[in-house]
Amino acid sequence: MQHAVGSPLPPPHQPGQGPGADWSSAAPHAGQQHPGAHPPAPVYTGGAPSGPGPQAPQHPPVPQHAPVPQHAPVPQHVPVPPAHDTTGHVQLPQGDFVPTPGPPPATGPVDPAAAPLAVLLIGPAGAGKTSVAKYWADHRRVPTAHISLDDVREWVRSGFADPQSGWNDHSEAQYRLARRTCGFAARNFLANGISCILDDAVFPDRPVVGLGGWKRHVGPGLLPVVLLPGLEVVLERNAERSGNRRLTDEEVARIHGRMAGWYGSGLPIIDNSQLDVPATARVLDDVLARLLASPPKW
Repeated sequence: MQHAVGSPLPPPHQPGQGPGADWSSAAPHAGQQHPGAHPPAPVYTGGAPSGPGPQAPQHPPVPQHAPVPQHAPVPQHVPVPPAHDTTGHVQLPQGDFVPTPGPPPATGPVDPAAAPLAVLLIGPAGAGKTSVAKYWADHRRVPTAHISLDDVREWVRSGFADPQSGWNDHSEAQYRLARRTCGFAARNFLANGISCILDDAVFPDRPVVGLGGWKRHVGPGLLPVVLLPGLEVVLERNAERSGNRRLTDEEVARIHGRMAGWYGSGLPIIDNSQLDVPATARVLDDVLARLLASPPKW
């Protein structure tokens, strides 16, 4: 409970008057009296009275063996109910690192549309990572969350270090913080039965913006897949963007050229130049089924 600035602080809790005490045990309102309490003494506002004052009422003596009524103290042995019993608190499992997928069951291949997964969708700006990730998450038969690193980076409002203004210590620190936050969220979603798909422009030749950090924060069970359409498609999609999500054509071409380093890396690559979003999501399911049958070593 907060109090207005300048108002007196509430007195310390007295026995029977703590936060859990019943409202009926609170102090009486003005004009009310406790049963058995003495009436207030008369107050004179004029001079001395001319006659004898009123006689105080006589009360029978209290027997020595009768205890004087007092407020019963709160029994010390009665436990105070925990706060979550009255606030709807739900205990959630702690998120642990996502383990490497085990061998497929003898009954047949794992259905990627129903299995709990942690997927990392990699690609340059304009590859369609966010659109495909959202569509894929929306059409799963199990609860699935989409976590975009760009969205998490932009949680920082004042003081946002935009990488387009130059990669420096501040932008790198905010990137690392966002990636760690995404990893923490993914582990907790998986621990509570919710699959995850994350997307990020991970470079094959850049240790900072690389797979190692994702594996460290999510776990070895993370399944990386690369979306890499042709340069013309990427440039066209980038032109439809606005704000700080839109890059210059030169920057897009430079990023796309560096992403070509994923060829020969052993990671699955989807060329979605001629595929719409639903078709790309179906191909992604096929790729994930193969990864679950033979987990990648990265």
